[in-house]
Amino acid sequence: MAQYNITITEELLHGLFLSNGKDEAFSKLLEEIFNQVLMAQSSEQLGAEPYERTEDRKAYRNGYRDRQMTTRVGNLVLRVPRHRNGQFSTELFARYQRSEQALVLAMMEMVVNGVSTRKVELITEELCGKKFSKSTVSELCKGLDPVVKAFKTRPLETHYPFIQVDAIYLKVRENGRVESKGLLIAIGINEGGYREIIGFNLANSETEDSWGAFFNSLKERGLKDVRLVTSDNHKGLVNAVKKHFQGASWQRCQTHFCRNIIDHTPKSLQPEIKEDIKSLYGAVDLESARKYRDLIFTKYETKAPKAVAVLDEGFDDITAVLSLPLYYRKRLRNHQRSREIKPGD
Repeated sequence: MAQYNITITEELLHGLFLSNGKDEAFSKLLEEIFNQVLMAQSSEQLGAEPYERTEDRKAYRNGYRDRQMTTRVGNLVLRVPRHRNGQFSTELFARYQRSEQALVLAMMEMVVNGVSTRKVELITEELCGKKFSKSTVSELCKGLDPVVKAFKTRPLETHYPFIQVDAIYLKVRENGRVESKGLLIAIGINEGGYREIIGFNLANSETEDSWGAFFNSLKERGLKDVRLVTSDNHKGLVNAVKKHFQGASWQRCQTHFCRNIIDHTPKSLQPEIKEDIKSLYGAVDLESARKYRDLIFTKYETKAPKAVAVLDEGFDDITAVLSLPLYYRKRLRNHQRSREIKPGD
């Protein structure tokens, strides 16, 4: 069986979690990972596992105290061990704040690739400032493996009426060879406007079959009643969306579409047309959007005819979101993450 080793890039990290982004499922996963690291660190300092009888024991456990930690994916509640006849100490909180991006990258890689001794060693050393013994790392791997697998296959019990899907191409090491593969990603937006990574899958290419298999796996885990799907205009992806989410609207990613228009615009006009497209995207209803579109047609039909043709061809696809309530729209226009949006904003 092929073994993959995917390196998560900063681009992918920012695409999933901006500094003010929140993801309840992933934050709970981090919470579990950190709590297991704290428990392992406690065992290292005590010289004994829970309930273990050994002459090397330096002190005894004395329960826990809860402490909150703010991260880019949400607030975590960590159980910090207490020691009787001794002082438990940890640098985890301070070291995480200093190296948050690197640590989240490392933990995302562990989620995608699976738990490995090497990855756990790197994470624990970065979090705690020292290496754990081989036996402690081994126990951590045993404890974290089912937690990570549960995250990847968890039932999708929350209703996600809106989903965003995209593929990011990564360099993947497969059986000693480096190849380019697509990481298919789905982000669900619940009825409160909050995002959550609901699934990902590695594929050789973005065919209709590969996207279809991915969508089937999401539905098998509980995804249903999707109202709108946002994606780029890849043919295989769009066909799979129409086949597997019948009744849902499709919204073309406005970020990708804007780049496409700019690519067909003379360089001297690109800053100007970009601002005009932003005005169109900010339209409050379809009638207003059409007025902005017609103004752009008039302004650029002789100076940038190719850009005008692109806009004409894709206008209906980029305005599907206008049929939804205003407070959802900023979350659904494209793949970029923004602040959390609540009804009334």
